[in-house]
Parts: sequence; C-alpha cells; structure tokens
Amino acid sequence: MFTGIIEEIGVLKNIRQRPASLQLDIQAKEVLNDVRAGDSISVDGVCLTVTSFTKKEFSVDVMPETFQDTTLAQLHSGSEVNLERAMRANGRFGGHFVSGHVDGTGTIRSLKRVENALYISIAVSDSLAPYCIPKGSVAVNGTSLTIFEVKGNLLTISLIPHTRQLSNIAKKKVGEKVNIECDMLAKYIESMLQHMNGMERKPNTMDLLRKNGFLSE
Repeated sequence: MFTGIIEEIGVLKNIRQRPASLQLDIQAKEVLNDVRAGDSISVDGVCLTVTSFTKKEFSVDVMPETFQDTTLAQLHSGSEVNLERAMRANGRFGGHFVSGHVDGTGTIRSLKRVENALYISIAVSDSLAPYCIPKGSVAVNGTSLTIFEVKGNLLTISLIPHTRQLSNIAKKKVGEKVNIECDMLAKYIESMLQHMNGMERKPNTMDLLRKNGFLSE
C-alpha cells in the first residue's frame, strides 16, 4: 500500500527486455536507505518487488500483465521514474490509498500554466472515466492528485510547484502516456453495488410470516 506522495525521482540505468517482460535496474538514493530484498517500491505508480540492490540502485522484474497494461515497456535507459516505498503503519498518511495496481494508461492532451499551477488534461478510456469525479482522487504515475475538472473522458489535474519538483509528471509532453490508478474506494463501492443488484430479491417480513404459517392468506 502506498500514499501517492513521491519520495524521489529515480533514473533507469539498465533494461533487460524479453518478449513480454522486463528487468529494470533503477538508480536511487532515498528509497535505498532501508531497502531489503522482497520490499515493494512503486515505480511510476506500479508496485514492483525488489529482487536485488546495491548502495546506488535496485532491480525489479516486470511481469507480462504489467508489461502490457502500463507505460513501463515504453521506458528507456535514462528515463526518470517516480519512486515511493510502501507506507509504514506508523507514518503520516498524506495522500490517498494507492495500491500500485495500475488500472490503465491515459494520454496527455494539454498543458497550461495558470499563476503558480500547471493544469494537465489527460484523456482516459471509457472504462476508467466513471471513476473520475471533480475533487476526487487519482494517482497519475503514482502521484496522489485531486481531479480539478472532468469533461467526458478528459480529466484535468493541477500541479503545485512542490509536486512539479518531486515528480516526473510536469516533464511529460502532449501525446505521452501516463499510468492511471483510479480511487480504490470508488472501485469497491461499484463492486458492492453490482453484487447487491445481482442478488435475488429477498421476501419482506410479511411474506416470510405467511410462508411459515404464522399468518393466514
């Protein structure tokens, strides 16, 4: 589990690519302070497991499903990636619940500076759009953000200077893709409603009494 508060920007040093999977070596500093093999680190919003590490970098494997559903396959040596360690149980929770299980990708459509903010409009798929609401939460490349505006399949986020410095989103260009993870709570609510709607209608109390002989017809 993550908070969406990026700790640092790492640099991809090496990629070993197979037909539908990857192994990445990522240069970092902050996230290596207490790292252990088997730890989870969010890389551009994707929860990955540390397989090995040194004082300057760590390695992770990218499985076929993650390869297909995220932007990791588009990275190259020298790419900058957002990094966050899994949250501590005794730490501050400054963002929102982020699982690191990316729902899909979005495409940057426009960037606009307004005073000290940078507005970024991102087009998402029809399947992701229902989870995006104004003032709702979304994780973009693992960064916890508030949705500023929604128009159809186009959502707009606003980056403050601090977020621009500590994440790679502001460096993206129009046409580039970013990883999108929708609000986990919205997905749970939808799942529960679908389950409830699919259940058989239960008889009311009077029907139950009649069925069991306590009331005459």
